[in-house]
Amino acid sequence: METIDKAIKDLTAHLEPHQVISDIEILDSYGRDETSDLFAMPHALVRAESTADVSTVLTICSKHKVPVIPRGAGSGVTGGAVPVMGGVVLSMEKMNRILEIDTDNMTATVEPGAITGEIQNAVKAHGLMYPPDPASLDICSIGGNVAEIAGGPSAVKYGTTKDYVLGLECVLPDGGVISTGGKYVKNATGYNLTGIILGSEGTLAVITKIFLRLIPAPLYSADVLIPFDSMDAAMKAVTGILSNRIIPATMEFMEEDAIKLVSRFHSSNIPFPDARAHLLVQLDGGSPEAVDEQMHRVASVLDRDDDTIIVAQSGPQRERIWKARRGIREAIHAESPVFLAEDCVVPRSLIPRFLVSLKEYFTARGLTSVIFGHAGDGNVHIDILKGSMQKKDWDLLVPVLKREIYSRAITLGGTITGEHGIGCIRKDYLAMALSPDAIELMKRIKRAFDPGDILNPGKIFP
Repeated sequence: METIDKAIKDLTAHLEPHQVISDIEILDSYGRDETSDLFAMPHALVRAESTADVSTVLTICSKHKVPVIPRGAGSGVTGGAVPVMGGVVLSMEKMNRILEIDTDNMTATVEPGAITGEIQNAVKAHGLMYPPDPASLDICSIGGNVAEIAGGPSAVKYGTTKDYVLGLECVLPDGGVISTGGKYVKNATGYNLTGIILGSEGTLAVITKIFLRLIPAPLYSADVLIPFDSMDAAMKAVTGILSNRIIPATMEFMEEDAIKLVSRFHSSNIPFPDARAHLLVQLDGGSPEAVDEQMHRVASVLDRDDDTIIVAQSGPQRERIWKARRGIREAIHAESPVFLAEDCVVPRSLIPRFLVSLKEYFTARGLTSVIFGHAGDGNVHIDILKGSMQKKDWDLLVPVLKREIYSRAITLGGTITGEHGIGCIRKDYLAMALSPDAIELMKRIKRAFDPGDILNPGKIFP
């Protein structure tokens, strides 16, 4: 405690009084993110307001060898922002400005605390688009998205966060400031440091500025909700659509238990509540004719009657058909505040095999599971609900379930996470997905950036 006390004293001396916080009630809320059933109390909180503040924090904490845990909006679900080894939580919430929208170069320069949905709305006003759309886009920060390589429904057509980051300004663990990339598209100057920091979960550097690539916004779109009698039929439809060179903006799926859970939660008019699977397809383009042409091609592939699908082109219509998909997480929380949330990836054609095998496994053990995800990119969200199970039994069961889920994904040619990251809750399973040589190389990169191991310790590596 003497070391941390000295660090806090130094921080208080070099920052504004309101920035360094030791109040227990405030610290309590920074000891958790959205990860189910995980908490650790930090020793202190610093709310940075500038790159200079971040540099000061890291310089002081490096000197005293005190852990620093970078934090965005705290919306992660793998414990990435939880101070599992104590130390100082470095909150970026005050660094939340959209610094520039450059319409000529189609870029946005933003601070890490800027909310993703607000960035999308700001660039949309200029006829531009920032496509990555994580489910929490109305509350999550862009810095957290970059640190985790967040995905979302639009990944099938537009890619994920990593495809839109042109450069970064970062502060290294010793307080030094570096820039990687900028408002330009091509860059063959040395190692791709931007790519190394992307997805590093706050373990290599603290991001203080982000240069984002924008694209022209599609002018027209339509959404289609299609019910199916089986998950296999839904996935065959996905394969048929993509193999016919139709690339929807989104293709989301929900299996039967997910549909029933959301329908119960909302007690309202969820379309096709008795279906065994839902497929949500969004089509977009530069003209109504372009969207209609895609719609006709999808209808031809599906060979469905008009009364067995819902096509939405207005705001209220879209809200109705997306209500179930967007309400899944809230419904799960209401049903069981403690649950296991996984987001494995498999080749998209193998989603039915993956889903059916997992459902059989869970059902045989009397477990309630809810499965949904991104059909177009093979990212499957698997949630197992604790319900009324005793905590000691649940704690023993979770590692067994994780290993089983990951093993099945890897066997099918997939991996253990598509967009949520490793954090602290998956680090013990990293060796299932990566070779010893690959893990050792990553550790060497970590040591090169952070020889004192002060940045977000206890994450990624066991």
